[in-house]
Amino acid sequence: MTEQEMAEKTVKKMLKHDGFSAWLGIETVEIHPGSAVLRMKIRKEMLNGFNICHGGIPYSLADSALAFASNSDGLISLSLENSITYLSKINEGDVITATCNEVSSSGKIAVYEILVQKSDSTKVAFFKGLVYKTGKEIS
Repeated sequence: MTEQEMAEKTVKKMLKHDGFSAWLGIETVEIHPGSAVLRMKIRKEMLNGFNICHGGIPYSLADSALAFASNSDGLISLSLENSITYLSKINEGDVITATCNEVSSSGKIAVYEILVQKSDSTKVAFFKGLVYKTGKEIS
């Protein structure tokens, strides 16, 4: 099996049991070894008390992109530390895309960067994820 086939198979398997990503309405745009691009539309129930997107929503989209990218080799990766910087507000009806890429991997530890943008290319968040690679196969 090629690395690309493994990445696609792994993400398909993960999505099969991922009710939260389904609730968010996440669409898989691209999956490659060590990278993922996901997209979703902001709904009314995702807004906070100021009628703008709750910060947990782009965080969750970025976290899902991190999960798919870091596990794309078919081996379990666990998040150790994540951080997000919000750059611009997101409104109801906006479509946001998270693009995740592996920056470095040193065996057991890997670092990923995720950029979240609106469909007009406005940058709305920058997320950094640190994962621990267990070496155990995803069952």
